Amino acid sequence: MQQTTTRYQSHPAGVPLSTPLPQTASAPTTTSKELVHPSIDDSFYFRALEKEGIHLNGPQIQAVRHGSGPLLTLAGAGCGKTTVLAARTGYLIAVREIPASQILLVTFTSKAASEIKERIARIPCITTRAARAVQARTFHSFGLALLRQSGQHEQILSDYATRHTIMKIILRRLKAGETYQPETLLAALSSWKMSGEWPSDLPSKTAEEMKIKEILLTYEEWKQGRNQWDFDDILLHTSDLLNDPQRLSELQSRFTYMMVDEFQDTNTVQYDMVQKLSAGHRNLMVVGDDDQTIYSFNGARQESILDFDKVYPDATIIALPINYRSDSRILGLGTALITHNEFRRPKQLVAAGAEGLPPHYASPANVEEEASFVMDHVENQVRLGKVTYSDVAILHRTAGSSRALLEQLLLRGIPFVQYGNNTVFYDQSLIKTLMDHLRLSLNPRCKEAFQSTLGPLYIPREDGMSYLVEQENKQPKKYPLIHLTRWDRLKPFQQDAVKERIRLIKKLASLKPVYAIQEMRRLFYDKYLEAGDPLLHTQYKDTMIDSLDELESAAAQFDTIDQFIAHADELTLRHQQMEALRDGDAGDAIQLLTIHRAKGMEFRHVYLIGASEGILPHSTALKEKVTQEMKATHSEKVESKLVKAALEEERRLAYVAVTRAKERLYITSPLHFHGKAAEPSRFLLEAFGIKKL
Repeated sequence: MQQTTTRYQSHPAGVPLSTPLPQTASAPTTTSKELVHPSIDDSFYFRALEKEGIHLNGPQIQAVRHGSGPLLTLAGAGCGKTTVLAARTGYLIAVREIPASQILLVTFTSKAASEIKERIARIPCITTRAARAVQARTFHSFGLALLRQSGQHEQILSDYATRHTIMKIILRRLKAGETYQPETLLAALSSWKMSGEWPSDLPSKTAEEMKIKEILLTYEEWKQGRNQWDFDDILLHTSDLLNDPQRLSELQSRFTYMMVDEFQDTNTVQYDMVQKLSAGHRNLMVVGDDDQTIYSFNGARQESILDFDKVYPDATIIALPINYRSDSRILGLGTALITHNEFRRPKQLVAAGAEGLPPHYASPANVEEEASFVMDHVENQVRLGKVTYSDVAILHRTAGSSRALLEQLLLRGIPFVQYGNNTVFYDQSLIKTLMDHLRLSLNPRCKEAFQSTLGPLYIPREDGMSYLVEQENKQPKKYPLIHLTRWDRLKPFQQDAVKERIRLIKKLASLKPVYAIQEMRRLFYDKYLEAGDPLLHTQYKDTMIDSLDELESAAAQFDTIDQFIAHADELTLRHQQMEALRDGDAGDAIQLLTIHRAKGMEFRHVYLIGASEGILPHSTALKEKVTQEMKATHSEKVESKLVKAALEEERRLAYVAVTRAKERLYITSPLHFHGKAAEPSRFLLEAFGIKKL
């Protein structure tokens, strides 16, 4: 086990120890018990809530009592927004006598919708029948129900793997499989639909645009011929349905009160649905936090909250400032951090959470030391009985930035749940191609490694493998790839490229792993990726480069190719064993997840890794030019504002990460990242009053 001299400190590196710790004020302790006098007509309702242990604070009571007209409820992290949504629903039914069936409550996840329904059902004044009558649904569930009522019977193509396979088949049929990747085509199609556009309206001015449109329309025709929709189709067709004045009028009359959770996450189509449904009565309550807008890549627009009172000039605005989750020092760090964003609604959270400890900071030498140090600390805390594994969450900015930490978990045999990508770093398709070249350098007859090496040679994978297997059965070779040099389907320059690749593979075995990877990147791989799928926007290309740089960092720890491959294979085996043992029930396990995945969750102990410049904020937000995705989702903004917006979204990510912690928050900032010096994140320094020039 790697020994380090790293220690957790009270201040980030570069901040004088005399600097006061950020801290929020304590929240007032008065609740509905004191604030709602028994003589007030609606006091019976608040007494009923109190019997169930629901003691609302002043701003929450205001939001619950709101009657007609638009209402923006700014619900900061951990400020009880779900409680308010459920309590206001109950208030409308029990006090204002609104029929439960006229209330529509829309959220983003089935879990959130179920939780709100359960809370409504627990309110003593609400009958079981009334609780069931409330329409608490996701956007997709609500839309699908309307479409079914309107006679639409399409099946929902929900499985991503199936859609991916369909797109691969279409690419092969249209002879575009070596130019485009199914995942980027599907992502581009989804982005187009969520901007409110139909596939038939895709641009077709250039040859490239025409080819992309042909592929995507072929995919749409495949679905249509089999009577199938994907999730994006549900929202598009729902929006189209709401363009029918008669149908819209019926729905507006049916749902006279509408509430929307996580309003800052609405994309263009969802926002349009909300406006149409509420236009007749304008009894619209939206709940959200502009400081937690972190999904711009999915079309979420912070302006939905920032401009709410411009769209609805008579709107009531209520802020829920009391945080029930975090220690005042943890919340203080988050608050001091986010105040440096310019495009936000000013708000000051106060703490009512249980007392914990102030955040602790460390600056390990690199990500390898960081991973070892963090896991040493976690294991020690568990050994001392201060925490269980299930109390711990480890948050990271990107999937690739968890590579070293994941390896430590596997090598130590510590149970964990990994959200999102459930493969070992070395088994990801981008990385596997280079790893398979290394495998062939050790064993040129390794059949499992052939297929991923064909792509960078611009040889169709399926056809190329069939030819190799056929020729090997006839005449086995020490280097089976040599058969391709005599394949009449390849042009002379492709055959020459195969010879060059075989010479390179022979050479790799004598190099140190890091040099072997650098050589492959220099000679062909980076060029192959750069010249590949034209739909891979800047952000995705930068992410790919990040992952390849991370591979170099991992390889630098080993002296031989054999050692490196053995290490990768051991991790794959351990990961498979861990998954098999888990069998759907993680039990006492650490949670490993990106900050994006952690939104809406809370944990007793949070370890935020990678809080360094270039990681958080990510390198893509530190460039003078913004990504194509940012331009597409904020087309109305000039470039200079987009640059600032990209950095502000990174700051919101840091805020979300910090405010997931209830009792303990540990933050590590590696001093080196991918072989280069890295300073602690500017977000941490700013929170202590040190502005990065």
